[in-house]
Amino acid sequence: MDEMTRMHRPGEKVPASGIYECTCGQGHRFTSTDVLGHTFPPVPHECSGVGWNLLTPAHAERSP
Repeated sequence: MDEMTRMHRPGEKVPASGIYECTCGQGHRFTSTDVLGHTFPPVPHECSGVGWNLLTPAHAERSP
């Protein structure tokens, strides 16, 4: 499974800069622009999702 399809759980290290969307399908977004040392935040309080999926890589030519 590649980074474009893998779900990332809150607390995991962000593997690539980009825009991540919550797995609930309601359009909750998390934008990571400085990856080094960052971890995924919890999903929004009102959200039924359990993690984050990469929606748009910040640098498509360097994405995994």
